[in-house]
Amino acid sequence: MRRFTAVHGARSTIRTAALLSSLASGALVSGGSAEASCGSTSCFLVTGTKEGVGPAGSLTVDLSFHYVPQARKLAGGDRTDEVLTPKVDFEMEMIMPDHHREISTTNMMVQADFVYSVSGRLAVTGMLPLWTVREHEHDDEVGTVDEHFTNADGTSGFGDVRLGVRGVLVQGKTDMLIGSIGAKLPTGQYKLHDSEGSINEPSLQPGTGSLDGLFGVYYTHQWSKHHLEGFVWASYRLNSRNDLEYRIGDESLVSFGLDGRGRGKASWAVQINGRRTGRDDYRGDVVPSTGATYVNLTPGVLFNTGPGTSLYGFVQVPVYQHVNDAQLAPGVGLLFGLTKTY
Repeated sequence: MRRFTAVHGARSTIRTAALLSSLASGALVSGGSAEASCGSTSCFLVTGTKEGVGPAGSLTVDLSFHYVPQARKLAGGDRTDEVLTPKVDFEMEMIMPDHHREISTTNMMVQADFVYSVSGRLAVTGMLPLWTVREHEHDDEVGTVDEHFTNADGTSGFGDVRLGVRGVLVQGKTDMLIGSIGAKLPTGQYKLHDSEGSINEPSLQPGTGSLDGLFGVYYTHQWSKHHLEGFVWASYRLNSRNDLEYRIGDESLVSFGLDGRGRGKASWAVQINGRRTGRDDYRGDVVPSTGATYVNLTPGVLFNTGPGTSLYGFVQVPVYQHVNDAQLAPGVGLLFGLTKTY
């Protein structure tokens, strides 16, 4: 049985793309934040530039596209006909309950991930949210004479950069344990205005305005005889308060997966991905309709297209969703990407 190296072939690249968006993002996924009512959500799976450490001096670059629609109306874990959510009025420094009726939010993001291996056991990671778009529809000023529909409160822009380090803690013939630590930097805009000239909802902003801590651990085991690998990955994002006195709820991610080498240049993967977010708070007060627990079943495929180059795709299918109060929950999400190692 061959020795289990820190970079172990094309099958690991599948996980590297999603774990990087997660580990380097902390969401080691999401990429964006999906904690608030109008919010965005990103694919919180494990892909392949995300967890490995390569040979000294190697650089892995991953470019991915995320698409997640949110239109499932939930109250707790049940379907509901109406989702009323609050407005955080930053100018008046108050929370306005049941201010608007949610209809849908479509989240799209182009993301670049980088892993530079300083040695065979230590790597520096980075995630750049190059382009985030949130298309949003809701009925505003609900219950007043000014109630009206609007689709003009979506946003777009560069998001929050994530930087970190990753190291091999334990390495054996068939097993490997990797730990990571990093930070999410407040590089994205978080004070964009809505169509009425007020600061827009935190969940619709490209950034959060806070400096957050990222922590992760990744364990993998290889069954060489059967050309299979299994893994367990967990991460935690500890969020701080921004200068608007708003704090996004902390985020916990857990994933289990199995992948194997198919015939020719194709590989397959299947994962169970769990995500739990705490409630947001504003000036010490809990923000209604924030915080949720999601579990997805995520199959994926990878194709080796040349030396050190691969294409991958994942589909995230919701299997369990429970939200605090009433919120829009994500539907089926898609992730496509290209990975190249130099």
